[in-house]
Amino acid sequence: MTTLVAILGLALLILVHEAGHFLTALAVGMRPRKFYVGFPPPLLRTRRNGVEYGIGMIPLGGYVKIPGMYRPAGRDLSRWFARAEQEDASLEPSLGSLAATLDRSDYDAAQAEIAALGRKLEGAGLTPVARRPAEKGVEELADGVGPDAYWRQPAWKKIAVIFAGPGTNLLLAIVLFAGVFMVGTGAYRLGFALQPDGQNASAVVAEVLDGHPADRAGLRAGDRIVAIDGRAVTAGNQIPDRIGSSAGRPVTLTVERDGRRVVLPQATAARDEGDSAPQALWQSLRVTGEVTKEIGLSLSRLVHGEGRHDISSPVGIVRGSEQALEQGARQYLSVLGLISLSLALLNLLPLLPLDGGHIFFSLLEAVRGRAVAREVYERFSAIGIALVLMLFFIGLTNDVGRIGGG
Repeated sequence: MTTLVAILGLALLILVHEAGHFLTALAVGMRPRKFYVGFPPPLLRTRRNGVEYGIGMIPLGGYVKIPGMYRPAGRDLSRWFARAEQEDASLEPSLGSLAATLDRSDYDAAQAEIAALGRKLEGAGLTPVARRPAEKGVEELADGVGPDAYWRQPAWKKIAVIFAGPGTNLLLAIVLFAGVFMVGTGAYRLGFALQPDGQNASAVVAEVLDGHPADRAGLRAGDRIVAIDGRAVTAGNQIPDRIGSSAGRPVTLTVERDGRRVVLPQATAARDEGDSAPQALWQSLRVTGEVTKEIGLSLSRLVHGEGRHDISSPVGIVRGSEQALEQGARQYLSVLGLISLSLALLNLLPLLPLDGGHIFFSLLEAVRGRAVAREVYERFSAIGIALVLMLFFIGLTNDVGRIGGG
């Protein structure tokens, strides 16, 4: 059951991402053609205001089809019409004319030729094997040259629609983190955070929250906690356990500061009932900034041949979510927020077919004042797909190794 919930959580994050693209495209007048919960082929579908809504047979995430992501070219025709042309030679003049029209970028004329080609296909004696791709080709080409095609839009619209996907994931991460801080843990705490030390916490104070008991006792960032109530601290993970077990009884912290030991005044741990909405939002933004910085550093280490063990595939993501769920809903929501933030940041990498690649080319075309050649898009897409696949296989290798190692 926990595995199912973990998978559904990841699917929800993908669905939210696609919904961001979809709703923004509608808002700016770039009407999407399809929006699915899950991936096609459709299990159920309906059409409303020119948009096909459906539930896909593959129950993972979501799918949105925005028309005309790439500028159509004459060589695209062979992909859809090669078999139809073999079966009905009378289509050849129409296809040749349409190819020439597309290659000279006369898209208004192409719209009329595509409509005429569609009518001609209706009367052609084609087998189903030839007809299906041909009809699909007419639909795709009509979308690709239409006035609401993605590539024909001004840069700000294209960037808004593409950024909305990772932007929605980013917003969801902030909301999830804020919710976690508002709910609280019910544990007793003094109001400070410890510096990370690999997978664990160190005994060094990273931050002291204003107005909390630790702040009133004089604890400072950079202090190393060496004893609690006179008992030595040998590991960072002992600190929250000992403070939590105080159950509101005053505790005395001994810290190492500037090379000398300092015994702080007693402090009474307060029960964590959750932060107020403004405090939770601030804490959420702080965590979002810190995690963003860490992910950026991990990616930079990867460029220099390090940090490959930090990468995880969907297998590892689901496994991590499952483990978090076993520790409680609060921990699970925290992990879900981290995954949502990671999806946002990774999608913003300037690689095609990632969202960041589309944003990069939209900005480049706006600066140049003219479109980038189709061949350039295709080369960059091939490089981007290769890099994304490489990251996937590195992550999968890491996850299999972790599972194998227990």
